[in-house]
Amino acid sequence: MIRIGLTGSIGMGKTTTGKMFVDRGCPLHDADAVVHDLYRNKAVPLIEAEFPGTTGPLGVDRARLSDRVLGNPDALKRLEAIIHPLVRQQEKAFFDKARADGAECAIVDIPLLFETNAQQRVDIVVVVSAAEDIQRQRVLQRPGMTEEKFLAIKAKQMPDAEKRSRADYVIDTGKGLEAAEQQVEAVLADIKRRFAQPS
Repeated sequence: MIRIGLTGSIGMGKTTTGKMFVDRGCPLHDADAVVHDLYRNKAVPLIEAEFPGTTGPLGVDRARLSDRVLGNPDALKRLEAIIHPLVRQQEKAFFDKARADGAECAIVDIPLLFETNAQQRVDIVVVVSAAEDIQRQRVLQRPGMTEEKFLAIKAKQMPDAEKRSRADYVIDTGKGLEAAEQQVEAVLADIKRRFAQPS
C-alpha cells in the first residue's frame, strides 16, 4: 500500500484536493480533525495537567490554550509533546486499517507535514499550491479572517516555494476544479506506476 502525505499552506485547496483522492479510492486521514477530536477527549486531562485552567466541560478551550502557547516556544514544545504522539498513534491505526481493507493507497492530510518531519512516515508527498493572490483571496473570504490573522498563520508555515521544491508532486489548484481533478488523476496513475510490483 502506498502512503501519501498531502500538505499545502492555508487557502491552497487542500481539503478539496483530498476529497478528489478519496473519490478515486484513497482513504484519507485528516490530522487537523484528529487534533480537534483529541481536544474534546483523550488529550483533555493531559493538557489540563500541563496547562491548568485551559480546559472546560467541552474539552480544551482553544482560545485559552492559544494564549498560553502563542509566542512561547517552550510551552508550544510541551503541547506538541502531548499531541504529536497521540496523532501518530491514530495515523498508524489508520494506515493499518487501510492496508487490512486492501486499499492501494492511503492519504494523510497534514498541514504542517514538513514542519513536523512527517514526510519520514510516508512514501510520497503531494503539495497543493496556488498563486499567492488566489491564496489571499480565498483565505480572506473565510468568516472572521483578517489580513493580520492570515499573515500570522502564513508566517508559521514553511514558504510555498520551499514546499513545492520538496514535494514529489505539486497540484496547482489555481486553474479551477476540472484542472485539479485531471492533475489528481495523473498523479495517482504515476504513483501507482512507480510502485507497481514487478511481475
